[in-house]
Amino acid sequence: MEQRSSTPGGESRPSNVESEGANAAQEVPLGVRVAAAWSWRLLLIGAALAGFLWLIVQVRIIVIPLLVAILLNALLAPIVHWFERQRLPRWLGVVFALALFLALVWVLVTLIVTQLRDGLGDVAERSQESWWQMLRWAESTFGISAREVGGFVDQVWSTVQGHQTELWSGALGIATSAGQFVTGLLLTLFSLIFLLIDGKRIWNWVLGFLPARAHAPVDAAGRAGWISVGQYVRVQIFVAFVDAVGIGVGAAVLGVPLAIPVAILVFLGSFIPFLGAIATGALAAFIALVYNGPVNALIMLGVVILVNQIEGHVLQPLVMGSAVRVHPLGVVLAVSTGALLAGIPGALFAVPLAAAANSVVNTLVKRQWEVGTDPVADYHRTDQLQHRARHRARIVAKLRRKEGRS
Repeated sequence: MEQRSSTPGGESRPSNVESEGANAAQEVPLGVRVAAAWSWRLLLIGAALAGFLWLIVQVRIIVIPLLVAILLNALLAPIVHWFERQRLPRWLGVVFALALFLALVWVLVTLIVTQLRDGLGDVAERSQESWWQMLRWAESTFGISAREVGGFVDQVWSTVQGHQTELWSGALGIATSAGQFVTGLLLTLFSLIFLLIDGKRIWNWVLGFLPARAHAPVDAAGRAGWISVGQYVRVQIFVAFVDAVGIGVGAAVLGVPLAIPVAILVFLGSFIPFLGAIATGALAAFIALVYNGPVNALIMLGVVILVNQIEGHVLQPLVMGSAVRVHPLGVVLAVSTGALLAGIPGALFAVPLAAAANSVVNTLVKRQWEVGTDPVADYHRTDQLQHRARHRARIVAKLRRKEGRS
């Protein structure tokens, strides 16, 4: 309860305690008070983000396949839309898009398996020969005895044999991961089919959980983010193709075996910006070292570095940056942060998420939506009209068939 003291004129004034408290609050500089207000709000936002990330980690077996399905949907949706523009059934476009995608995946996997099946054993033998050559070179150059290295290897092998229980547990973990991979693959395919068939209905169903006044801005922001994701996927395919052709042609010119599977692996690995092409290109340098010697391997490594420099300084800033509207530094930081938080999946999804977030924020800041509209209500209204039109068309068709029989 507020305590006040009376003045001779009958006026009341705050007590000394309240006066001292107000003076103490005023003594704190404005910058400190603003920083404190920002701090507790940022702490709450950080706690909410941490809780959200923890929840995603707990259900990652569902989240990762769903994100992969969304990326594939962004890639294949234009094919379905082309079929619709040609006034062909939507299901025909979905079937064609899925068949084309599965055919391309089958071709890539077949090329990798057939090429590696013929050359993998030879790579293992030559790797062993190169290992012994390196041991002999180390013995002649640095005086390191091959017997000492062999004893170290035997010690490692003995340690491995002494921890067979842990290894069996690891094998069971691998089996569990294999089972999760199959489950995730089926969930990805299942989600992709339904996103292609009924993506618009699913989006409006999600919007239906929001307040009506939020439908228009969230719809506009979501569509802008979706456009950025589609542009990212298409541009990333082009970037991966350039990386694969550059490293594959370089390997073929240098006479490095297994150039085709190496190029395919580079293509697949390039979907992780910056890191993927380097990791898969190192495999080409290793094969060159095993088959053609250190000089050829250094040249192959130079080709890999050159291709990655072209990607980093030409393709990513000009092509990727202009498509997704994210600065190259933002791409690098997003990939690094994603890899730090979630490993390979984090690096894979970092750039499309950053591009979508950038488009969403810009749309909301610029208020790029029609005020007073409700896209969810409009969608349901249009859907009901189409349903009634189809129902009437079926009734008319039945009546005509009856008249024709009579």
